[in-house]
Amino acid sequence: MNQVTMAELQAALPNVLAAPKDNAPIEQLCLRPDFGERNFVDEMQLTKEFGIPGERWNYAPWLKYEDGTTDPRIQVSILGTRVLDLVWRDRENTPHPGDSFMADMDFSHANMPVGTLLNIGSATLRVSDKFNDACVKWKVRYGKDAKDWIVVPENITHRLRGVLCEVVKDGWVKTGDLIQKA
Repeated sequence: MNQVTMAELQAALPNVLAAPKDNAPIEQLCLRPDFGERNFVDEMQLTKEFGIPGERWNYAPWLKYEDGTTDPRIQVSILGTRVLDLVWRDRENTPHPGDSFMADMDFSHANMPVGTLLNIGSATLRVSDKFNDACVKWKVRYGKDAKDWIVVPENITHRLRGVLCEVVKDGWVKTGDLIQKA
């Protein structure tokens, strides 16, 4: 398998960090109804109660409160297309990472501090304090270096694995809608 190397990732970092700071169009929407399942759609509903209705977040989230309820801080995940294009080399045989939205945007703490509101379509999201450190599946699919690159201490503030968000205003989002900082 031809996986990206740390040297390639580090060399590409200036390009990744040069992504637009605001008004980035959503390039792809992905629903995850169950583990390993990906449905690419042109439009999706977002709600405070259910996040993305029909997503496995509602019944099998990776983060829960102590009482077992789903943690809304991880309802929506957004990944930068520059990072996706670096790591996802074998698109025929390797699953899509499954992030809800793909967009060419800077998700760093400097550009989007925790609590930043994002208007997208008719919905509003809030940037979570939860760091997306790339799960074991990311490492298996895209390689050890792709996983390690996310958590290199000087890279953590860049949020290279994207940003996690909570829905704060119900609405609809479609491909091409702009992600706009409120």
